[in-house]
Amino acid sequence: MSTNEKLAWGILGTGNIAKTFARALGNSRSGFLAAVGSRNEETAQKFAQEFGSPTPHGSYESLLADPQVQAVYISTPHPQHAPWAIACAEAGKHILCEKPLTLDYPQAMTVIEAAHRNDVFLMEAFMYRCHPQTAKLVELVREGAIGDVRLIDASFGFRGGFDPESRLFSNALGGGGILDVGCYGISMARLIAGAAQGKSLEPREVKAVGHVGETGVDEYSCAVLKFPNDVVAQISTGVRVILENTVRILGTQGTIFVPSPWFCGETEGKIKILVSRDGQETEEVIVEAGAGLYENEIDIVAAHIAQRQAPHPAMTWDDSLGNMRTLDLWRQAIGLVYDAEKPAAQTRPVSGKPLKVRPNGSMKFGTVAGIDKPVSRLVLGTMVEGSINRLTHGLALFDDFLERGGNCFDTALVYGSEPIVGHWINTRGVRDDIILIGKGAHTPFCTPEDLTRQLLESLDKLQTDHVDMYMMHRDNLDIPASEFIDVLNEHKQAGRMRAFGGSNWSVARVEEANAYAASRKLTGFAGVSNNFSLARMVSEVWDGCVSASDAASRAWLTQHQLPIFAWSSQARGFFSRGDRSFTADTELVRCWYSDDNFQRLERARELAKQKNTTPINIALAYVLCQPFPIFTLIGPQVLSETRTSFPGLDIELSPQELRWLNLED
Repeated sequence: MSTNEKLAWGILGTGNIAKTFARALGNSRSGFLAAVGSRNEETAQKFAQEFGSPTPHGSYESLLADPQVQAVYISTPHPQHAPWAIACAEAGKHILCEKPLTLDYPQAMTVIEAAHRNDVFLMEAFMYRCHPQTAKLVELVREGAIGDVRLIDASFGFRGGFDPESRLFSNALGGGGILDVGCYGISMARLIAGAAQGKSLEPREVKAVGHVGETGVDEYSCAVLKFPNDVVAQISTGVRVILENTVRILGTQGTIFVPSPWFCGETEGKIKILVSRDGQETEEVIVEAGAGLYENEIDIVAAHIAQRQAPHPAMTWDDSLGNMRTLDLWRQAIGLVYDAEKPAAQTRPVSGKPLKVRPNGSMKFGTVAGIDKPVSRLVLGTMVEGSINRLTHGLALFDDFLERGGNCFDTALVYGSEPIVGHWINTRGVRDDIILIGKGAHTPFCTPEDLTRQLLESLDKLQTDHVDMYMMHRDNLDIPASEFIDVLNEHKQAGRMRAFGGSNWSVARVEEANAYAASRKLTGFAGVSNNFSLARMVSEVWDGCVSASDAASRAWLTQHQLPIFAWSSQARGFFSRGDRSFTADTELVRCWYSDDNFQRLERARELAKQKNTTPINIALAYVLCQPFPIFTLIGPQVLSETRTSFPGLDIELSPQELRWLNLED
């Protein structure tokens, strides 16, 4: 292969691992070193001279601006991986990023979304995952060489010279054993646990103990993982302890021992895996490397640039996300939080750049009486469900939604996330750019007095003097609607809210409230927030829930043109996960499983095929295309769920299609 046919690499960073990678590029069949970027010109020139790079760059920015560079290998300390990976993606460069992909799971989500958005290749550089030895190991497990896998024992650790300022021991540099080498053991355990299914598997339980040293990083630690198929793994790591650095897999009919799992090196002149079966002599399974450890990795990248991901057992995007999440759980179990994850450090998006709306967004907007800004038709829920670190996870979700063009955020006192939203508003300086919905007066504290107390508490936590829309979270039929109207008008006149309404209020109670307001020349409800979805809510998701999906409510909303902020608009995943055989999610089954809803699901699938989209976006379009003002609340737990919701904005459904989807034709 000529140089012109090879992939032109730039190396970002000039540390020891960068030198190892540069040497591998010199031996590679598929790539060559085109440029190197350092934080200063002298270091870049010295590196370039040593490894034959024609172009040294005295800054990382200059490297990314080099038109000759097609792919970038990121070799910086852990906390710098995310911002530079995002910068690479935005520069249109393909990315191989040293492990761990990022410091934590929210950062990993953000990096992967940047790669998806900019259509570039991205892979986390677990070099052993690209080696034939690992492929052979997966093959042995999948073929049942030792029966069913029951236990996995993986270790990777070493005794590093103690230097509190070094990347191994500095909290500021993401030091410690878990992220530096423990990540290998986690990736191996997930790989082997899922080998029979042809994918990595995520653990159901993660328990761990360890020693956090004087510099605030883990010096040695052990984690125990339990997977859905009852495989159990023990992972040992450390930077101040000498470990065997091996992998042992124990099954119902024997064991597999890998003497050199991470560097895939020769043992007694051979690269081998040892298989011991009951009553039989140990078998040496010899593996032909084909190329060096890092050369294999480089070739894997080059071979799959067009697909934007490398195939399993190399690290796919989902694999990296699963690995980062497990590492977060491990650190959580031993109480290790990096300074970069603490509130004081959370002042900007993961990219490190000021927050701004991306051009060419697809967001659509509507209006609400009393609110002087257009309101995005998609509204982001802020419960921050499914997160490990609620702050960093929430900030990643909020940043991404605003950058996609969304400006309306749904908060509530009972969510427990108002301080996170307040931190985001304050550090990003976006209060004047967003529509903030607040909710309070939830049962059993649903009285005018409780409303006032909770509103003031919410404003304090949100770090603002007003919300744009205030929704009573529940109704209290023992209190006349007039009393709520009176107190809501007092707060509106005091400037604490621009508009108000009720969540889970019936049509009859809304009419009562607005009739009283009109009779006293007061402000009435500007909107309501009830369930509205293509799927019928079979059973209340929570006590006191009200749905407006029925024909009578739809007719009333059409007549009065009162905006509705629809929660569970996608039936909490029914249109993506609904299946009569899938019963693991008991709440999904209880609230949405019914014969008529499965008929709606089938019709959504049929229409999705016709329109080249997904059933969940057909369900979202059903809500958005109603003949009255409607805003849909979405509650993504991960950034990919936000991304995949946006196409629903561009789907137009006719009145006939709306009726057909809802089984009315």
